[in-house]
Amino acid sequence: MAPPAMSGDAGSSGPLLASRAASTGGWKAALFIIWVEVAERFAYYGISANLISYLTGPLGQPTAAAAAAINAWSGAASMLPLLGAAVADSWLGRYRTIVTASMLYIAGLGMLALSSLLPSPQIQPCSVSAGGRRSCPPSSLQTAFFYVSLYLVAIAQSGHKPCVQAFGADQFDVTDPKESAARGSFFNWWYFGICASGTVTVALTSYIQDNVSWGLGFGIPCLVMLLALLIFLLGTRTYRFHGSGDGGAFSSVCKAIGAWRKTSQEAGLVELEHGERADEAVLLEEVKGLARLFPIWAACLLYGVAFAQPPTLFTKQAATLDRRVGSLFQIPSAALQCFTGVSIVTCVVLYDRVLVPAARRVTGVASGITMLQRIGTGIALSMVSLLVAALVEMRRLRAARDAGLVDHPDAVVPMSLWWMVPQYVLLGAADAFAMVGMQEFFYDQVPGALKSLGLALYLSVLGVGSFISSFLISVIDVATRRNGGTSWFADDLNRGHLDYFYLLLAALAALELLAFGYFSTSYVYRRKAGNIH
Repeated sequence: MAPPAMSGDAGSSGPLLASRAASTGGWKAALFIIWVEVAERFAYYGISANLISYLTGPLGQPTAAAAAAINAWSGAASMLPLLGAAVADSWLGRYRTIVTASMLYIAGLGMLALSSLLPSPQIQPCSVSAGGRRSCPPSSLQTAFFYVSLYLVAIAQSGHKPCVQAFGADQFDVTDPKESAARGSFFNWWYFGICASGTVTVALTSYIQDNVSWGLGFGIPCLVMLLALLIFLLGTRTYRFHGSGDGGAFSSVCKAIGAWRKTSQEAGLVELEHGERADEAVLLEEVKGLARLFPIWAACLLYGVAFAQPPTLFTKQAATLDRRVGSLFQIPSAALQCFTGVSIVTCVVLYDRVLVPAARRVTGVASGITMLQRIGTGIALSMVSLLVAALVEMRRLRAARDAGLVDHPDAVVPMSLWWMVPQYVLLGAADAFAMVGMQEFFYDQVPGALKSLGLALYLSVLGVGSFISSFLISVIDVATRRNGGTSWFADDLNRGHLDYFYLLLAALAALELLAFGYFSTSYVYRRKAGNIH
């Protein structure tokens, strides 16, 4: 099913197709789009949340190498949306990009499930875990096929992430006061939906992967993504498409950069006349608008490092603890990430229904607090979460020493997993402030034709943060193992020092918060008709 007038799907700055404006858009269309994102998050977290267990288990990788590999993949998955945004804004349009990316997603997830079912060569010895599960080392071909599948999912996300949310926000007319207010709630309820989905998938798929099979655990997200694509196509006639006034948003950026270089060579602008010089001045302002975002973007990068820890080191940390509930059931270590989702959902509801109305009466700002204040609050909470994680790890190490388990990596440390819940809850609260704030800020503050790029910038914060995390883990692992030392990320975590790593990240977060405060106090918001920030 193809949308009518597809040529108007390139961006959101151009004129709305008048014949469809009255009967399309709004929450009726946004609900279809929210659903496809909910399903995509179900699929993504269905494979990413417990990936550390798959790499250190069936694939037999060391903890440090597995954590670095996952962070590198997460970084690629979050950075590639910059390319996807370029393709959407300049060529395919958001609708076509979403459909194409969804089909790639389905293919990647299917290949991932197949890779986990490939038989291991019998020439290598198999082992039996303490739980009685038989594990055979994978062949090089199986490992290569797994990583090809995994990075195909990252490529699919490059078209999905920057376009789906921008396409959803496009369904609300910012010049209409009622729809502009609805768009503010859209960002909150969008994040509510994807976090609720993530909570369900982490609990469901991590249990299936740990207790049934990895093939089924990877296969269920594939089926969910297929259903999401069908539902998205069913909603086509309700969507609101926007026309683009020129050859594409990224074409405008190229022209703007050219105008900036020309202006620099002329040593300043003289009085503008009608025609080309006036157009160059407008384009120059767009480049300046993008440049003004860079200090804020850079000051958010270390938040992405904190965001990278729950599916990697937090999960490995939880795997060593007593996770029994009753005498028959054991909580999967990855399932603790559900507490992050529950915290986000709770905080988003409280923020939208309690904090915003109360703050609005005090500040007079339509959104209660500004977008940058919201992001700064999230960064501060992430720092507190890392400090709590360090304290909990110190207690875990002490419990392992007292029980004589330092040289027993497979033994269960006599400490309840509930000790780890506060760090997940605090990081969830941080996400409710920082993540939603970054989404709205970068979408709102880029020039009108570059909305997909704005959301890709927010994702790139997480991508660069994941790369930084991968770099730090790799460097620290090599440095601490030098001259026969013990790595902070030793496979026997009872000999490692994750507490030192968390303290280092907390210190970096404190420095980041200072830098963010400095740049945000001097930032002047880009004003728009019908919007108050």
